[in-house]
Amino acid sequence: MPLNFHKMHANGDDFVVVDARNATNPITSALAKRMGDRHRGVGFNQLAVMLDCDDAQARVVFWNADGSALDTCGSATRGVAERLMRESNSTSVILRTNRGLLTCEQTTSGAITVSMGEPLLGWSQIPLATALDSLRLPLAGEPTACSMGNPHCTYFVDDLANIDIAAVGSLIETNPLFPARTNVHFVKVINRRHIRLRIWERGGGVPLGSGSCSCGAAINGIRRGLLDDCVEVKCDGGSVTVQWRGTGPVLLTGPVEWVFSGTFAA
Repeated sequence: MPLNFHKMHANGDDFVVVDARNATNPITSALAKRMGDRHRGVGFNQLAVMLDCDDAQARVVFWNADGSALDTCGSATRGVAERLMRESNSTSVILRTNRGLLTCEQTTSGAITVSMGEPLLGWSQIPLATALDSLRLPLAGEPTACSMGNPHCTYFVDDLANIDIAAVGSLIETNPLFPARTNVHFVKVINRRHIRLRIWERGGGVPLGSGSCSCGAAINGIRRGLLDDCVEVKCDGGSVTVQWRGTGPVLLTGPVEWVFSGTFAA
């Protein structure tokens, strides 16, 4: 049957939003994969499905373009929040995801801030395959790991130009140390409030940006003592701001834009 959708992006990190409130959730892994195909479908990095919820404006579930499920997506969460704010003519909404209840607010510039929940730092929470200190993993380059509901592995490097993001990232993603696979970050620290980030995304390849990866990279830099608690993260497609005081929730702020709406022949 025809399936209505909205195509949006956050600094080029593109996603699709399906509103399944007041209806049965139509999305399966196979359908998400069909929609995510950039040649035969709509194409996206992530798919966000809005569902009915008793204690929030909507419950949101996420899919990667390869048909795998994930618990969080900072860019698509901002997109869903923006759509609901327009619908209700408000500047704040609460969403429920597998990360819990997330408060979202619109700034005076029109950007969306999401309280992304507390980062998970323990080896079993990330998860890692064995009990290790997640601050420095026993891999070449001693990366740092955390989870924002999806696993993140961050390398701090001097020169991003010399790294084959796809080749190195895909190898680390499937390293046995990460039983659920992992997102992989390559970070150059510009100064204590500014980093340049390139990403290999679990189940998605090399995106122009990623909200949850921006959070993970900033968190890991703060934990390593390299960054202050408010960081501008510049990805290939643009910048977001991540705030984390070392405890409590992570705040992610950045723009989102509607591209087009359409109907997919599901």
